[in-house]
Amino acid sequence: MRLPARIGLIVATLAVAIDQVFKINMVDYMAGHPYGIEVTSFFRLVMVWNSGVSFGMFSGGETTRWMLVGLSSVISVVLLVWLFRANTRFLGTGLGLVLGGAIGNIIDRIHFGRVADFFDFDLYFMRWPAFNIADVAIVCGVAILLVDSLFFEDKSTKT
Repeated sequence: MRLPARIGLIVATLAVAIDQVFKINMVDYMAGHPYGIEVTSFFRLVMVWNSGVSFGMFSGGETTRWMLVGLSSVISVVLLVWLFRANTRFLGTGLGLVLGGAIGNIIDRIHFGRVADFFDFDLYFMRWPAFNIADVAIVCGVAILLVDSLFFEDKSTKT
């Protein structure tokens, strides 16, 4: 196995482990704090269950749950194939983060029936929807993929 794939698998495993350990502890802890915990004037820890995707879109019942598990699983397999073809550690890291975040949220959907979100930011100009560590991993991974595509991808192979 090539080094970028090994790095990506390690990153994915760490992302899933950190996400799931945090969620297991927070779900229990937040049960005693139904109104959330104010950490700063703009950041709170809350317990939000998301049965949809980003921003709660496509929320639904059991059919939607299993469709999202299936779709996320297919995307995860595609990411895994891409990871095994990756030729840089940077790309491997980005793919590992996205893959780990996706798997973390798949585990939630299977185990809880929906995704557990905890971080709630209320900025002066907007309120951001609650999110979790898996979401952070996905966003950071996508940012790495964009940077890799824009600045490091070999342009000579493009037509």
